[in-house]
Amino acid sequence: MEDSEIVELYWKRDEQAIRETEKKYAAYLKRIAANVLYDFEDCKECVNDTYLAAWNSMPEHRPGVLSTYLGKLVRQISIDRFRKNTSKKRHASEYELSISEMEDCVAAGNSPEEELDVKLLSEAINSFIHTLKAEERHIFIGRYYYFDSVKKIAGYCKSSEAKVKTTLYRLRQKLKDYLVKEGFDL
Repeated sequence: MEDSEIVELYWKRDEQAIRETEKKYAAYLKRIAANVLYDFEDCKECVNDTYLAAWNSMPEHRPGVLSTYLGKLVRQISIDRFRKNTSKKRHASEYELSISEMEDCVAAGNSPEEELDVKLLSEAINSFIHTLKAEERHIFIGRYYYFDSVKKIAGYCKSSEAKVKTTLYRLRQKLKDYLVKEGFDL
C-alpha cells in the first residue's frame, strides 16, 4: 500500500492504518528503536507507542514522507525511554556512544536562551550535512540520527570499519570547524 493511502486511512480514523503501517514499517522502526535501546521488549513497546503516536498526531499532520515521520516519532519515543531507563543506571547503547562522540562539538541546555541556541545549532548542523558528499552524509546520518553501529554503517556503505571510524572522526572535526566559523562558541 502506498504511503498516501496509509495516511488517508489515518485521516479517516480507520484502524487498518495501523496494520498497514506495521506491515510496511515494522522492521524499519524496530531497527531505530534497537539502536537506541538495548532491551528487545522496550523496542517492541516503543514501536507500538509509535503507532499510537501516529494515530494521535495524524489528523493534525499530513506527512509528506511517512517513513521519515514515523522514524522521527520512534526515535524520540526510544530516546525518552532510554533516558527514563538509565536515569539511575548506565548501559551502553549505540545512542549513548554516538552522543558521547558528539560532546566535543555540541552541548545542550535548558534555559530559553539555551533552547534557542539549540534550535540555531540544529539548523547549522542541517546546513553542514547538506555540504557533505553523499557517502559522508550516509555515514553521518547513520551514526548520529539512526544510531547505527560502526559495523552496520561499514556494511551498508561497503567500506571497512576503520574507514568509517576515520570518516566519522574527520566529520566531527569538520563539523566543529564549521560551527566555529558560523559563530558558535564551543
